[in-house]
Amino acid sequence: MINVMGATGRTGSRICQNLLDAGVPVLALGRNAERLEAMAAAGARIAVGEPHDAAFLTKAFHGADAVYTLLAYGPDTEDYRHQQAAQGEAILQAIRSSAVRRVVFLSSVGAEVASGTGPIISMHDQEQRLRQLPRQVNVLMLRSGALFENLYGALEIVRAYDCYSDAVAADVPVPMVATQDVADAASHALLDRSWQGVLTREVLGQRDISYAEATRLLGAAIGRPELPYVAVSPQELSGALQEAGYSPSVAACYAELGEAISSGRVRAQEARSPANTTATRFEDFAQAWAKAYRALP
Repeated sequence: MINVMGATGRTGSRICQNLLDAGVPVLALGRNAERLEAMAAAGARIAVGEPHDAAFLTKAFHGADAVYTLLAYGPDTEDYRHQQAAQGEAILQAIRSSAVRRVVFLSSVGAEVASGTGPIISMHDQEQRLRQLPRQVNVLMLRSGALFENLYGALEIVRAYDCYSDAVAADVPVPMVATQDVADAASHALLDRSWQGVLTREVLGQRDISYAEATRLLGAAIGRPELPYVAVSPQELSGALQEAGYSPSVAACYAELGEAISSGRVRAQEARSPANTTATRFEDFAQAWAKAYRALP
C-alpha cells in the first residue's frame, strides 16, 4: 500500500492513477470526500481528514509501504508559516508513529536556503524536520521547479490588463515544469525500492524560461505574440494579491519570492541532466492555457 496526500490535487491525482496503473494498492488522502470519489472509482481506498491532524495521518499511514507527502495551503491562509509548521509536525509525528520506511516529500528548488524565500521557507523547514527521522526511514526531497500550472492565475490578469505582471525580473531564467512531470517523478520514486538514505532530487522541466518569454509564448497561443510582461515591485505585488483576496501573510510570501528569484537566491543547485530534465514543453502547456483563456466567461 502506498499513501498519497493531496490526492485530489494536480500532482496527487496523477500519482494515484500512475500507482493504480502499476497494480499497486493506493490509499488516497484528502480533505473532501466528494472530491475523492473519482479516486475511489478508479480503485483507490480513500481517507478523509485534515493534513494537520496527526492522529488521522498516523492511522492512515499505518501499514503503508511508502507515503507521498506535501504541505497544502490556500491563498487566504491567515498565518502561512504557522499553518505549514502544524502540517509538517503532524506529518513527522505520523511517520514516526506508523513506522513508514519510505517517504517522498514534494519540496521546491530553493529549499536549501534558510530564509528570505517566501513560501519556499516552509519546505526548507520540513526538509529539516524529515532529516530528524531515524536512519531506517528513507526520504526523498523532490525539489520541483516553478509549476507551469501556476500561470493559470494569469488568465484574468491578461484579459483585464493586456499584460502579465509579477515581481520576478523579466529576463531571469527560471526552471519551469509541468505538474504531470513532477507527479511522474514522484511516482517513479515511490515505486522504486532501490534508493536509500536521505536524498534530494530536482525536477527542472524541459528548459529554463524567463517570465518575459513565458508571457510571449502564452500570448502567441491566444494570437497576441507581443503580449508584454510587466515586472512590478514586491510591494505592488503584495497589494494586488491582497486586493484579489490573498491574506497579508501569503501575499508577503509571494512578494518575497519574487525578490528571491530575481536575485538568484532561489535557483537550481543541480546541473541540467537527463535525470532532472523532463519532457513537457512550455509551448504545449501554452496551448492548454489558451484553451482555458478562450473558455473564460
